[in-house]
Amino acid sequence: MGDPKRQRKKYVTPKYPWSRGELDAEIRLIGDYGLRNKHELWRHYTELSKYRALARKLLGKTAEERVEAEKQLISKLYSSGLVSENASLDDVLDLSIKDALERRLQSIVLRQGLAKSPQQARQLIVHGHLSIKGKRVKSPSRIVSRDEENALTYASTSRLSNQDHPLRKDLSPQTGS
Repeated sequence: MGDPKRQRKKYVTPKYPWSRGELDAEIRLIGDYGLRNKHELWRHYTELSKYRALARKLLGKTAEERVEAEKQLISKLYSSGLVSENASLDDVLDLSIKDALERRLQSIVLRQGLAKSPQQARQLIVHGHLSIKGKRVKSPSRIVSRDEENALTYASTSRLSNQDHPLRKDLSPQTGS
C-alpha cells in the first residue's frame, strides 16, 4: 500500500506516444476490451514487460541456478491463466497484451455471457452486481485466476441475481426457430 501522499504510477508510457501505428493499435484495443483509458492498457503492458524481463534474466543464468525461479514464475503465470501448465520461458517471452487483457474480470464477464458488451460488463462490475466466491468485486481490471474464473456469479444482494430480471432475460440464448 504505502504512504497515500506518495502515490506512484503503475505503468510506463510509450517511448513514442504519437506514432500513428501505436495510436491506432491502442485505440483498437481500448475499444475491443472496453478499457476506460490508455493508463489501463499501459499498466498491463508494464506488467507483461516485467514478466518478460524476469524471463530474460533467468535465461541468462545456468540451468541449475534458474530451476527453482523458473518454476515459481511459471506457476504464478499459470495460476493467473497467462500460460499453460507445461510452459517454458520461451512461452513467457511470447506473451502478448491480448493474453493479459483476456484475463481481466471485465473480459471474463463478457466471455461467460453475463453481459452483452464490454461496456456493460464494466458497468455491472463497477456497480457491484458481480461476485467471486461470494465476495463482491468492483474492479474491472482485476486479473482473475484460474480457480476464481468458475466462481464468478451475480452478487447475492444484487437485483440481477433474480433469474426473472429483464437484463438476464436479454442475455439468455434465444431458443426456437
